Amino acid sequence: MSTGSARRVVVVGSGLAGLYAALRLRRAAPGTAVTLITKGQLEDSNTWHAQGGIAAVLQGRGAAGHPAHQQGPDHDSADHDGDSVASHIADTLAAGSGSCVPAAVQVLCAEAARHIEALLALGTPFDRTAGGDLALGREAAHSASRILHAGGDATGAAVAVALIAAVRRDPGIAVLEDAFLTDLLTGRADAAVSGVEILRGGAMTTLDADAVILATGGAGQLFSHNTNPRVATGDGLAAAWRAGAVVKDLEFFQFHPTALDVPGNLLISEAVRGEGAVLLDGAGHRFMPDYHPAAELAPRDVISRSIALHLKDRGEERVYLDATGLGGQDFLATRFPSLHRLTAAHGFDWSTDPLPVVPAAHYWMGGIQTDLWGRTSLRGLYAVGEAACTGVHGANRLASNSLLEGLVFASRAVDALTGRNDDDGGWPAFPATALQFPDPTALEVCDRRTLQRVMTDHAAVTRSGAGLQVAAKQLDQFSAATESVEQRETGNLLIAARLLVHAAAAREESRGAHYRTDFPARNPHDGASHLTSYRRAQP
Repeated sequence: MSTGSARRVVVVGSGLAGLYAALRLRRAAPGTAVTLITKGQLEDSNTWHAQGGIAAVLQGRGAAGHPAHQQGPDHDSADHDGDSVASHIADTLAAGSGSCVPAAVQVLCAEAARHIEALLALGTPFDRTAGGDLALGREAAHSASRILHAGGDATGAAVAVALIAAVRRDPGIAVLEDAFLTDLLTGRADAAVSGVEILRGGAMTTLDADAVILATGGAGQLFSHNTNPRVATGDGLAAAWRAGAVVKDLEFFQFHPTALDVPGNLLISEAVRGEGAVLLDGAGHRFMPDYHPAAELAPRDVISRSIALHLKDRGEERVYLDATGLGGQDFLATRFPSLHRLTAAHGFDWSTDPLPVVPAAHYWMGGIQTDLWGRTSLRGLYAVGEAACTGVHGANRLASNSLLEGLVFASRAVDALTGRNDDDGGWPAFPATALQFPDPTALEVCDRRTLQRVMTDHAAVTRSGAGLQVAAKQLDQFSAATESVEQRETGNLLIAARLLVHAAAAREESRGAHYRTDFPARNPHDGASHLTSYRRAQP
């Protein structure tokens, strides 16, 4: 496919990245026939469940020229316009533990403001002050208040509603719901991706395309405790791997430190700690200052790891998030209306009692490797959002940079696809290692709970070489069934699990979200090292 010649594009996934890519395609190239497929309904995505917000430096301006009002744990009268793109870049690099791609971080932070304006133009109802200015909150590891939120703690759903409405209004976007991606088509002579194979209504069919954009999200369902919806099963990553695409940084899986310890692992937003909530152990001791000077505002990897180590040391199963000092029911119900309702539904009054919380799998920093324009190692295949590894998150994602990444790099992928970028040199040939995993046919068929137990026991917040070896041996005994969508999803999780365990075993250090109890220190000489792999062809 020559640059800018795509006439038919398939977008896989209905989170923010997929929806925004489809809309940008229609505006950048109105003649393009866009098909957006999703295995559930358009609302079934990680985006819909995102609470905290979107990080962006607006250069001190809100919509319609209003100065943006800053909210955070320190409500002072300082010159809040002192925030800058350079500061956002520095915070992102610091959170990434030396493993970010600096050029990608520069792109992410510098292009943020214009995409926020695009969301506003689509009618996204970001929260505002009484004077009508955009309200900006503070979250962990950010040096300034720069987080836009909607509905207090329902940002993802608010953004998704606006994008879904725009997609449904566009007659040039064909939407196929309940369409499960089974594989990428790679039969062309030039080995380019030429479409997708999908399972819909019990029948297998193919969709030809000049380009495919994967926006299929992550794979939180790898772990027993996770904050992701059931659809997060790594389908795009697995399909890209089977097609031979390069994957990267799969050892870096972020665990959110504060999931409510109830069935379903309801996420308690980063913004709650941003407003001043603290973590207590079973004895009522505020323990985070013992582990990091930023305490509850430390990066997520630090807090999750500190909780895990503290629980192991004390022989306990959970810690507690104390929001009782934030202003009572009125404040909590106003600032966090969704959380206020949901905690009450589970029998908690968080205005008077601390909430029991545990770390839960939340976001995969690794994924299908892309360049700065969303291009993968396979011609005709692009990846955006959590399915991709752009390099912006490094070893640990900075809070509220995920939705932003989906916006920025979905737009850049469209620019590359339509010839609007200034770099048409093609995807650079990064070095990668060929891998081949066993493909047993007569062994135990993998079931979801068993796989999750293996990953939770040996490859979660803390890991060791011995535990990863056990996990690898157990995973090699599993095969995947294909009689149903759920079995296919579990097969995709099996691929994702094997890749994660392989990468985690290869990185013999601790860095960001990857913590090895047998190698607890960071290797100062290994910051630029990234494990990239592709699937070796069957003999």
